[in-house]
Amino acid sequence: MINRVILIGRLTKDPELKYTSSGAAVGSFNLAVNRQFTNANGDREADFINCVIWRKSAENFANFTHKGSLVGIDGRLQTRNYENQQGQRVYVTEIVVDNFSLLESRTTTEQRQGDSASKNFNSNQSNGSQQSGFTSPQQSGNTPAANNTQADPFANNRQAIDIADDDLPF
Repeated sequence: MINRVILIGRLTKDPELKYTSSGAAVGSFNLAVNRQFTNANGDREADFINCVIWRKSAENFANFTHKGSLVGIDGRLQTRNYENQQGQRVYVTEIVVDNFSLLESRTTTEQRQGDSASKNFNSNQSNGSQQSGFTSPQQSGNTPAANNTQADPFANNRQAIDIADDDLPF
């Protein structure tokens, strides 16, 4: 029998890290995974999948991921049940993560977190003046479009590239 799950999605909140009575680390998180199709309104829906990760992997996952982090997980589907305080049987289906991959760079993650922090900072200012000491692209004269053309060595070159069929590796 095969029980294998591979998912790519974004964390809906920071992972929750706890320790069992025997000292084993256990992390739990919710992963938002977009569906491949759109609904009748043309919107893409997402599934929110409960995941559990154990031991050192749980500690690493909690240290290196945050709300909104793009991650890939590899694990197995597990269904368990327990009796709650009202005496009702509760069934839980979750992914037990064996391996994970961080799918965006640290700078991208920090930039995304910084963007949300700067939006909150700017929205909380009463007089509208910028007090953070950071310069916005409009103030420094470096617009994103200008930065992209400087970074691209082929932009605005307008010269044909001479490549022979023998130069191609395939």
